[in-house]
Amino acid sequence: MATSCFNPFRLRRSKSKSLSIPSTSRTQLSNDADNMERKRYDSLESWSMILDSENFETWEASEDQEEWTADLSQLFIGNRFASGAHSRIYRGIYKQRAVAVKMVRIPTHNEETRTLLEQQFKSEVALLSRLYHPNIVQFIAARKKPPVYCIITEYMSQGTLRMYLNKKEPYSLSTETILRLALDISRGMEYLHSQGVIHRDLKSNNLLLNDEMRVKVADFGTSCLETQCREAKGNMGTYRWMAPEMIKEKLYTRKVDVYSFGIVLWELTTALLPFQGMTPVQAGFAVAEKVRFMTAT
Repeated sequence: MATSCFNPFRLRRSKSKSLSIPSTSRTQLSNDADNMERKRYDSLESWSMILDSENFETWEASEDQEEWTADLSQLFIGNRFASGAHSRIYRGIYKQRAVAVKMVRIPTHNEETRTLLEQQFKSEVALLSRLYHPNIVQFIAARKKPPVYCIITEYMSQGTLRMYLNKKEPYSLSTETILRLALDISRGMEYLHSQGVIHRDLKSNNLLLNDEMRVKVADFGTSCLETQCREAKGNMGTYRWMAPEMIKEKLYTRKVDVYSFGIVLWELTTALLPFQGMTPVQAGFAVAEKVRFMTAT
């Protein structure tokens, strides 16, 4: 039987007699266990199999079903094509359709990170499941079962806008191309704001391209309803694209997305990375202090 892609990755405990361990050693052992668990997780280069029926039936009996809950018997997971600190994105097939499968590993030894990732998953699914627009990546289904959560969306074959720009010479995009891509992004963001949603992490890495080179807005893990984040402060998002009021931890509105869109327009014009040559923190400082350049001199 094929190993399930959603089976928890746990270390087996030794049956030998337990020993008394000092608290400092316990902390070190906990960190080591977490590292070993991560290495075991990272050792799986490809999860290309269908969930076995026995485990699937158990899940059906024990898990509350939502309208968006994925039918895992119809999900085939292929090769990985992107990854982050706690997530991986795979090509897949769901109900005979090409999809992208984002799998998030929820850590067991870090309560703060676990809570954050669980909240981001809930937020992304709640928002994506009610959004439908040609310039918003289409949500298909999701499933959660610790330590792995899964979000299934349409597959965008040409990758991110940042990947596309990395292949271009500086200032090489035609005006026609810049306008076409910019209009796609603005239409997606206009729809998002019409639904009362603030993206909060608009950047070229979160803009995806399909076969027709049309742009769709993606990654809503840090997004929120404007009515729910009017009192929000702090830096959600990525420094290079982050609005000054967020960097300074002041109150903000949907205008933070407008600022980020301006940075993306600069990227389209130049094909360069914003504040190239700076660290993210240096870029944030440059924005907060109104330093008037986008690349290091």
